[in-house]
Amino acid sequence: MLVNREDIRALIDVIHHSGQTVVCTNGCFDILHTGHVRYLQKTKSFADFSIVLLNSDKSVKKIKGPDRPINNENDRAEILSALRYVDYVVLFDEESPRDLLDEIKPDVYTKGADYTMETLPEADIMKKNGTRVEFIEFVQGKSTTNTINKMKNTN
Repeated sequence: MLVNREDIRALIDVIHHSGQTVVCTNGCFDILHTGHVRYLQKTKSFADFSIVLLNSDKSVKKIKGPDRPINNENDRAEILSALRYVDYVVLFDEESPRDLLDEIKPDVYTKGADYTMETLPEADIMKKNGTRVEFIEFVQGKSTTNTINKMKNTN
């Protein structure tokens, strides 16, 4: 379910007051593939509720360039929301969800294993708020970039 950024803190409060936990992750999730699904499944295993902080179209363009995203933010949010491993989706415009993570204060935060605590841009926010960080291994050969390149090479 897509949740407005202005409403997410109230939702988190309800979840925490009921004694349940929240895990967050973030990303573009442009062309969904097996790697994404396994990543989101593992993310969900760390808490009662999972929240995907989804880069908006504006944010994706800043990070990935003018040809991205392939799928617009509403389509990406709807597809993510349909997965049983994703409870909520929140869009953000910045390149990093630092401010949003500081507001949400999840119990757990997941990131790809290409990061470490030393290279994680949000590490200071996680430490400040006592958020546990879990790094998830990628599925070899599965990425949006690989999918796009494969599509270009078959035309």
